[in-house]
Amino acid sequence: MVSLEEVHASNACVASELPSGLIAVFVGATSGIGEYTLKQFAKHARRPRIYFVGRSKEAGERIATECKASNPEGSFTFIRADVSLIRTVDEVCNDIKHKEDVINLLFLSAGVIVKSQETSENLPLISSIVYYSRTRFIMNLLPLLRRATGLRRVVSTFASGVEGAIDTTNLPARNLSLIPWRNQMVSMITLSLEAFAKQAPEVSFIHNGPSAVKSGISRDVRGPGMFIVKLAFMVISPFVNIDPEECGDRHVFLATSARYPPRQSGDSAAAGVSLQGQLAVATGTDGKVGSGAYAIDPKGESVAEKIEGLFTRFRSDGTADKVWKHTEEVLKSITESGHA
Repeated sequence: MVSLEEVHASNACVASELPSGLIAVFVGATSGIGEYTLKQFAKHARRPRIYFVGRSKEAGERIATECKASNPEGSFTFIRADVSLIRTVDEVCNDIKHKEDVINLLFLSAGVIVKSQETSENLPLISSIVYYSRTRFIMNLLPLLRRATGLRRVVSTFASGVEGAIDTTNLPARNLSLIPWRNQMVSMITLSLEAFAKQAPEVSFIHNGPSAVKSGISRDVRGPGMFIVKLAFMVISPFVNIDPEECGDRHVFLATSARYPPRQSGDSAAAGVSLQGQLAVATGTDGKVGSGAYAIDPKGESVAEKIEGLFTRFRSDGTADKVWKHTEEVLKSITESGHA
């Protein structure tokens, strides 16, 4: 376990060890994990330029004001967008690419708990936000990440550690109950980050399973079954949620520590803040230390051993290739013809 003291020690070195003017993009940052991480990152980074994406203009303006107060030399630009639509993701990315040549950090945390709804692009809403949209952001912004000097990292926070079966006949996970849907999406996210790590070995990729936090993930639930899920969240949350500041600090650690370096180890600056105390480089999803793609639990530890057998099978039986081919085909279909 990475202790909170080790997290604080590492984060305290962000300003001195990482360059001034880090450029970061936060998607899903107007509540929950994204908001908490953005605020803590703003406190630690020197003169950062941060773009953060969300649906609520009111929340976006509030967060930008709070970040500016904590770091007057930083730049905080809110982009209002519904990232459930792939075409909207492309618009947001094009806007960022017109303003920036490089990006140091892409932090993805958008999510909802809404079943039985489809987007206008013919994807299940819940799957589009959690998997397809995130994958599209990485695809679009990866060239900018690869060109960056110093830190180059993607963090996708969802539910690493509960990777499960993948139904290759139903990769969008239509009509699955919540737990099988979640487990399939978790596996697909982790597999996609493995694929990106092979394409871009100079960038590190992290799939994190965070602790429970107060967020707006259940605000749009529909139907009696999902209302019960929301009610359960409301009852249980006060007993299991971690402090927002600790949540933000732990995710800043994931975003900046050399514990999770890129596969290509030649550039020490890209690895992040030097290891503090007794910390060591984490094991990647392929079971190798420092291999560039990481599945991480709430306390900063690798879950590679836990998922080793499952992912060995995914790679050998063609599931990993099927997931990636499906993803590319779906995204291409949407952008070229307007539907999946």
